[in-house]
Amino acid sequence: MNLTKNGITIWTITILTFVLTSCAGLKNAQLTSQLDKSNCNQQVTRTYSKDDLPKPIHTLNIDTVLINRFSFQSLNAANAIGLLDLLTEYVKLKKTFNNSPTIEKRIEIVELSQRINQRINISSLEISAVASEMDCEEERAEQIATYLKGKEDDTETKLTVGAIVVGAAGAITAGILLANGDAGNAPEFIGIGAGLTEATLGILILMNKRKVTFYHPRNALKDIWTAPETSTIFPSSVWYYLTYENPKTKEKSLRQQLVDKWLGFGQIADTKEKNKEKVYDLFFGEGGKYTADQLTNRANMHDQIEAHINLMKQDLKLLALELEKLNNE
Repeated sequence: MNLTKNGITIWTITILTFVLTSCAGLKNAQLTSQLDKSNCNQQVTRTYSKDDLPKPIHTLNIDTVLINRFSFQSLNAANAIGLLDLLTEYVKLKKTFNNSPTIEKRIEIVELSQRINQRINISSLEISAVASEMDCEEERAEQIATYLKGKEDDTETKLTVGAIVVGAAGAITAGILLANGDAGNAPEFIGIGAGLTEATLGILILMNKRKVTFYHPRNALKDIWTAPETSTIFPSSVWYYLTYENPKTKEKSLRQQLVDKWLGFGQIADTKEKNKEKVYDLFFGEGGKYTADQLTNRANMHDQIEAHINLMKQDLKLLALELEKLNNE
C-alpha cells in the first residue's frame, strides 16, 4: 500500500512540475518593450481633409495629348501625386518645341522635366517610407510570434518527454511487481496512475497555447478594414491609390481586394459567429491578448498591405519610362 501511495505521489509531483513549467510567465524586458509600443513610425500623424485627396481620374477631363501618350496606369499614378497639370504643360511644350525649336523653349522643357522627375522621386520615397512602416510592423509581430512559439514548442517537448517517461516508468514498475509475484493491487493502481498522468500531460499539450498582450494604437489594418475618408497613417497619394475604383472596368479597389482576401482566406473570419466581433476588435482595435498564430497572421496582413502599396511604385516606374520615351522623340 505504501508503494501505491508513493507511486501516486510521484505522478502528482510530475503533473505539478510540468503544469508549472508550461505556465511559466513570459518575463523578458526587451519583449515587454516590444509589446507595449512600436518604433516603426518615425513621423508625425498625417492630417489632411477629403478635399486634399486627388479627384478620381475618371471624373477629370484629361487632355487628349496625355491620353495619347501615357497609359491609364501612368496617368492614375500621376493623378495620385498631383502631376497631371505639369505633364500636360510638358507634353504641349514638347510639341511646340518640335515644331519651332528655340533655346528658351529647350530650357523650359529641361526645367519642367526636372520638376516632374523630382515629384516622382519624392513620391517614390514617400511610398517607400510607408511600406517600410508596414514591414517594420510585420517584423515586430512576427518576432514576438516566433518567441512565443518557441516557448510553446519547448513546453510541448518537455510534456511529451514527461508522458513517455511516466508511461515507461509505470509499465516497468508494474512489470517488476508482477514478476515478483505481488498479489496485491499495487500494479493496477500504478497502471491507472500512469494512465491518468499520461492523459493529463496529453491534455496539457493540447492546451499549450500562450498569449501575450500586444498593443498597436497606430493600426494600419483598421484603416484598410473601415475605409475612412482620410487616413492618419497613409499619405493622401497612397490612400487615393489604395481606395480608387475604376467604374469602367468594375475592378475593386486595392483596399477592398485586401479585405476580400482577409475574409476569403479566413485570416480574420471565424467559423463561430459570436467570436467574429472579438476577432475584429482584436485585430482592428488598439491591442489585446494574441496567440502566436494570431500574431503571425497579423504579420502576414501587414506584408500584404506592403505588397499592394509597392504596386504604386511599379506604376510610377512605368510613368517615368513613358516620360523618358517622350523625351527621346
